[in-house]
Amino acid sequence: MKSLKFLNGIRSENRQFAVIGLGRFGRAVCQTLHKLGYEVLGTDINESLVAQALAEKIASSVIELDSTKPNALKEAGIFEFDTVIVAIGNYLEESIITTLNAKEGGVKYVIAKASSDIHGKLLKRVGADKVVFPEYDSGRELAYTLTKPAILERFDLDPDHSIIETRIPEEFHGKTIEELKLRTRYRISILAIGREDKFNINPEPKEKLNKDLVMVVIGNNKDIQRLPI
Repeated sequence: MKSLKFLNGIRSENRQFAVIGLGRFGRAVCQTLHKLGYEVLGTDINESLVAQALAEKIASSVIELDSTKPNALKEAGIFEFDTVIVAIGNYLEESIITTLNAKEGGVKYVIAKASSDIHGKLLKRVGADKVVFPEYDSGRELAYTLTKPAILERFDLDPDHSIIETRIPEEFHGKTIEELKLRTRYRISILAIGREDKFNINPEPKEKLNKDLVMVVIGNNKDIQRLPI
């Protein structure tokens, strides 16, 4: 999944990522980060998954290891990475032990995939800095796509608030931000206006909107749903 073009410029540079678990989710994370130019180490206990990842060159390097063993992680240099993604979702015990090992080994930021609410709570208990639910997120994204097809990108700030990039609706064409009274009518704020190669950040209230451009807005999800997009 591509991220907000508006947010691309604020990514941290020279970050290193280790992805533990090369199933469908882990492979997607590896491949995306690698394409974005980051250094990525992929690992899995399954020899065939490691061989496949090596053949397809989805990461900077790929190795086979048992992540439930702290020494294996240490020898592979996992504890030296800025961010470790534990992409083991279907094996609860291995997922939890791996997350615990990473945090106890000194990894600053650990993201772990969960397959259920209970799994997520346990991952938090052992130190995961962020827990993700890919299946739930995919279902939610599909729902947003079906109900609001004009939304190009979405970045969730928390369960209730988001930043979205969307096409400027016909109803807003030729009108200024001030005239539309978006904060009063929809309780949302426009962060930027433009197209994928250039954005005008924090536009003036008197700037006119153009249906051929896109806008980046922030607000409550319920309020965003009320936009005529």
